[in-house]
Amino acid sequence: MPPAGRRTLSGLFLIVLMVLLAACSSLRMAYNHGDALLYWWIDGYIDLTSEQKGWVKKDIDELFRWHRKTQLHDYTQILQSAQRQLAAGPTAADLQNDYDDIKNRTQLLLFKALPELADLARSLQPEQIATLERKFAANNAEFRKKNMKGDREAQQKFRYQKSMEQFELWFGNFTSEQEAQIRKASDARPLDNELWLDERQRRQKAILAAVRKIQHDKLNKEATMAVLHTLIKDNFDRMEQPSDRKAFFDAAEAANIQLILTVIHIATPAQKAHANKRMQGWIDDFNSLAADQR
Repeated sequence: MPPAGRRTLSGLFLIVLMVLLAACSSLRMAYNHGDALLYWWIDGYIDLTSEQKGWVKKDIDELFRWHRKTQLHDYTQILQSAQRQLAAGPTAADLQNDYDDIKNRTQLLLFKALPELADLARSLQPEQIATLERKFAANNAEFRKKNMKGDREAQQKFRYQKSMEQFELWFGNFTSEQEAQIRKASDARPLDNELWLDERQRRQKAILAAVRKIQHDKLNKEATMAVLHTLIKDNFDRMEQPSDRKAFFDAAEAANIQLILTVIHIATPAQKAHANKRMQGWIDDFNSLAADQR
């Protein structure tokens, strides 16, 4: 499987990624169809050959079995912790720890898949690498269209609306007074979509360079895994390493945490109960999924 997603908004929003897999469907349904969704996602990036399709599906099935058996109980504990944080009122340090936990778990998943990632990378044909490059270009065009349209005010509004979609998923509807406070906290975040686009392109170029090196040098599986391990680690460490952009990354992360703290602080008891109920539903779903050892 190719490298997957990178960040979620915070630990309190850990499972949003799962929900987005199936929009209005239940988490349980999203997870149970996650293997097929992941397969079609991969196919959309590289156009799998008929020979690749069978073993790629098998690799995905095995990864999901491992994940179901070893990770889902941990997710229930994370959500239970989030419920306690919501009731008591989390601190910035709490949310920072939550984010670090998400990052570590995402790395664990990718490192677990390294042998399968290596098999896929070694099997890629030149035309598939070209397909991947075109897909990256199309994604970048979509990013520009959505995130970089209009002036700064328009871009801030779009970013705010994306955040509100997640907040409303958790807390339900907000009053106009609450929305104004959330908008103020949202607009206080550093905004530089040119920089984020450049970061996207940097990661994409690194992926393309890695798979081309693997093909050109005809690397064996062990060497390929080493290349991919470095690629994944560099991607996750990028924002923590000293650079001319670290001040921006740090400020953006701190402002995102402050935005979430603002929402939690102004949420009514009914809105917090809405979030708690949603988390409990996902806890129940994860427990049920973990018990279903398919």
